[in-house]
Amino acid sequence: MRDRVDEHGFAIQLEVIEQREIEGLLDELGVTAPPRSRAGIRHAMRHPGIASIARSAALLELAQETLGREALPFRATLFDKSPASNWLVAWHQDTALPLRERYETPGWGPWSVKEGVTYAHAPAEALAQILALRLHLDDSTAENGPLRVLPGTHHQGVLSDDEMRALASRVSAVECTVPCGGVLVMRPLVVHASSKSTSELPRRVLHIEYAAKKIVADGLEIAIA
Repeated sequence: MRDRVDEHGFAIQLEVIEQREIEGLLDELGVTAPPRSRAGIRHAMRHPGIASIARSAALLELAQETLGREALPFRATLFDKSPASNWLVAWHQDTALPLRERYETPGWGPWSVKEGVTYAHAPAEALAQILALRLHLDDSTAENGPLRVLPGTHHQGVLSDDEMRALASRVSAVECTVPCGGVLVMRPLVVHASSKSTSELPRRVLHIEYAAKKIVADGLEIAIA
């Protein structure tokens, strides 16, 4: 898997989390879920059930295979796409990281604060220490707005919107359909997008980000979010 992630920027791993664990998490979220936005739940590591599954042996082993033995989960987002809450996302990279404190550091910024958490857009060398595991809580199909990626684009560093649109015109996109319990492993700099769902079926994905270490640059430490 590590070789596929290094070459293409993503890989799909099937049957990582058992159905009973997913059902237990969904039941718990139905009772104790944090405040939700239209798209789902931001800063979800604050929820005990989500933090627990992010630190489970199955997910940690996946993250550690690429990032090393010190890999730790630091941010989680629950995306809940359904007929009642439907959206599309244009081609983009995930470049903003939550940080414990703000230190003006070359290559970092712009800075912002979201729900009390400090964020900065990070340079490519810091983002190379980050890996996302997208745990699918439902079957992701061609009809319910799956993620699409442009393979290998993580090798090109942080890109402008125009550069990403140009890549999308000449790189063949891969549609990442993943069954429930499977995981899409991806680098934050691989260019990706998703379309609106055309299905009645939900597409719930727990997007968990892992860092190779707590300190990603001089004086800058990853925050739990």
